Amino acid sequence: MNDTSSMLPPRTAGDFFLFLDGLGISHSTKAHAPVFTVAESTSLRDEIPGGHTKNLFVKDKKDRYFVLTVEENATVDLKTVHKVIGASGRVSFGRPEKLMEYLGVVPGSVTVFGAINDAGGDVTFILDEDLMRHDVINGHPLSNDATTSIDSGDLLRFLEATGHTPLVLKVTD
Repeated sequence: MNDTSSMLPPRTAGDFFLFLDGLGISHSTKAHAPVFTVAESTSLRDEIPGGHTKNLFVKDKKDRYFVLTVEENATVDLKTVHKVIGASGRVSFGRPEKLMEYLGVVPGSVTVFGAINDAGGDVTFILDEDLMRHDVINGHPLSNDATTSIDSGDLLRFLEATGHTPLVLKVTD
């Protein structure tokens, strides 16, 4: 783990947008009232096309952390997903303190875009195969009061640029 990363304040949405711009990644963001659940966010579907995400921050028995990014209505079997993602034993949800330390976000704002804050490479990012069939992927830009849309191929480029090699796996039922 990179000890200096925990001393730096988490990057903001503005930092994230500048990072995407620096990579030449086209993106659009729509501000909205904060949403904490998939159910609360369904009213935005007509306004924001593409694949909408649900993100699960989980850890295994060896305290290895993962973000599972799936289509918003998909189901993930937490009793068996460890076999697919290569985790040590069953996974459980990660603690809010680790979520802030590694991704710079609070519960209700978990996002694949949090990779920008994981300078130490402490989290493995898993993208569900079904989600990646969408041309456009939507996620929170580090807070749950906006949604950022980028092309699915650009999501992979973004993750690689943050030092993460994303795994595209079938993790949903």
